[in-house]
Amino acid sequence: QVQLVESGGGLVQPGGSLRLSCAASVSRFSIYAMGWYRQAPGKQRELVASITSARSTTYAQSVKGRFTISRDNTKNAVYLQMNSLKPEDTAVYYCNSNLQTFNWGQGTQVTVSS
Repeated sequence: QVQLVESGGGLVQPGGSLRLSCAASVSRFSIYAMGWYRQAPGKQRELVASITSARSTTYAQSVKGRFTISRDNTKNAVYLQMNSLKPEDTAVYYCNSNLQTFNWGQGTQVTVSS
């Protein structure tokens, strides 16, 4: 059974940084385009960054220039480096394929607050 495990969240002050990790027990992980999603309280889950098998990346306008997605196919892992964090980045962050192929993991909470 496919399992996605997110980690690296926490409480950070505005302007700070965090690096999220996602470990995926997925067969042939390298063929999947993967994404980081987030869901803030009372809002729908949204895709904030994605990376293809060829490592082409796309970002939501709200995080462009601040977040960087990367992947390590040898570790079946995808990462999200988040810099210059803002209070509006506060959410639970999840990883999944771009087509939301897999069951969702538990996510990791990111709270940006002074």
